[in-house]
Amino acid sequence: MADEIVLLSTWPSMFSMRVRVALAEKGLEYEYREEDLWNKSPLLLKMNPVHKKIPVLIHNGKPICESMIIVEYIDEVWNHKSPLLPTDPYQRAEARFWADYVDKKLYDIGKKIIWSTKGEEQETGKKEFIECLKLLERELGDNPYFGGENFGFVDVSLVTFSCWFHTYESYGNFSIETECPKLIAWTKRCLEKESVSSSLADPHKIHDFASGMRKRFGIE
Repeated sequence: MADEIVLLSTWPSMFSMRVRVALAEKGLEYEYREEDLWNKSPLLLKMNPVHKKIPVLIHNGKPICESMIIVEYIDEVWNHKSPLLPTDPYQRAEARFWADYVDKKLYDIGKKIIWSTKGEEQETGKKEFIECLKLLERELGDNPYFGGENFGFVDVSLVTFSCWFHTYESYGNFSIETECPKLIAWTKRCLEKESVSSSLADPHKIHDFASGMRKRFGIE
């Protein structure tokens, strides 16, 4: 019997894009269901009653929530190809650490740049965002990917933010490529992979989405 895989998602979400990248890396077919976060479906509320958030992966009727938990689940269940986490326990711990760093830092700092109405807070956010990216760039070093020679867990966690880079730059008035050239080279390398390029949203559509949300919130 074939696996039944359903992804509850919304297209601009970098967290949902992570799951799409992981599924594509494994070559898995699935049903994609777009969620309206202003009017959440009964299925989403049933499958994620605690946080009521996307993404949710439903595998044979059972829900898995939180993007990197989902990515790790996908890697463990479909371990026949394209491993995302290394086999060495220490390297696995390191990968989880950096993915957790991305989760805890990048999104919240980025919100200050896009959604803040205060110039001082936005400026602080921009400085913190650049510092965060520079730290990640140092961790990348001269490797093609965060997982060394192979695209892996940390790459999945971070690369989906790249389609938001144009929006961060536009509202923060800075250039990520100027500040972190190796990181942008890494982004371009990742985008050469079909699993990444087919899963990430168009940066200009993301910018239009953010602009619409800013108007909705009365920021512009």
